Amino acid sequence: MPKPSLSMKPTGWFQVAWSAEVEAGQVHRVKAFGEDLVAWRGQSGQVTVMDAYCGRLGAHLGHGGTVVDDTIQCPFHGWQWNGAGRNVCIPYESRPNRGKKIRTYPAIERNESVYIWHDLQGREPFFDVPDVFTSWDDGSCADDYHPCYPGTILFSERLQIHPQYVLENGVDFAHFKYVHKVPIIPRFTRQDFDEPVSYVDFTIAFEGEPGSIDEIDSGVEAINAGLGVAVTRSHGMIDNRTASCVTPVDEETSDIRFSVWIRRQPGLSDEESAKLAAKHARGVIEQFEADIAIWRHQRYTDPAALVRGEYPGFTAIRDWARQFYPSSQS
Repeated sequence: MPKPSLSMKPTGWFQVAWSAEVEAGQVHRVKAFGEDLVAWRGQSGQVTVMDAYCGRLGAHLGHGGTVVDDTIQCPFHGWQWNGAGRNVCIPYESRPNRGKKIRTYPAIERNESVYIWHDLQGREPFFDVPDVFTSWDDGSCADDYHPCYPGTILFSERLQIHPQYVLENGVDFAHFKYVHKVPIIPRFTRQDFDEPVSYVDFTIAFEGEPGSIDEIDSGVEAINAGLGVAVTRSHGMIDNRTASCVTPVDEETSDIRFSVWIRRQPGLSDEESAKLAAKHARGVIEQFEADIAIWRHQRYTDPAALVRGEYPGFTAIRDWARQFYPSSQS
């Protein structure tokens, strides 16, 4: 299959791990944007994501590297590097090599996840990653939901999928009946693409008897932080939050990470509530897997063939997406 026609090096925040995968004192290997990286957590709790190769002779820090206090130590000669990528110790010399530096990436932890900022132009982050619990200002917090990791996540590696495919799904009302096998008719109440963080909300109606529509008080609100991170809140049915994150690995493939949080059920023990949550989350993940089955064999089509009702949403999201492809990438 040919590689995606869109650039695989867009600007934005991209998930490289779940936080629990990078325990204190641990080194976690990462592949993203054609680069070998390592994520490690110092004793202070801070996560660092940096190029994987030692600045001395290029040993891979993810194969035998160790965390010493708040530094990572190379397995080859023991040189230590801090969270800013600076050499701070050469064990057989009295002074470090202050001129040597390993490239580090802006990194934040949110939504039980580790995200890095990627930008070929070297710009600082100019938008933030939304919090899946607090972004809607409805009084919710993480304690109201069962953790996603490790039980209610999906991790699919090296798929020929581009991040933009996933986000365009959010304005595609026609696919529900055919991909998800449900008679849902989304009715969009918000499509706001004025800023790097965009918003798409829709309410849900079900097709009933021929010619009839059954309105219900339910819907989905999505926040898209660039092309790499989308968080959603569902209401009216099973109260859940999700985060879908697509991170390019190389010029042809991406990793997909999907996280689901289900609200704790009052009146149930934590064990009973967790068991019920796992069941509901499995259903959400299965719906996402149905989308992946399409995306992984999809070829980006521009211009797309659209009917009248689809045109505003697809046009808006594609115009919005262009800002994340710096001209230097052409």
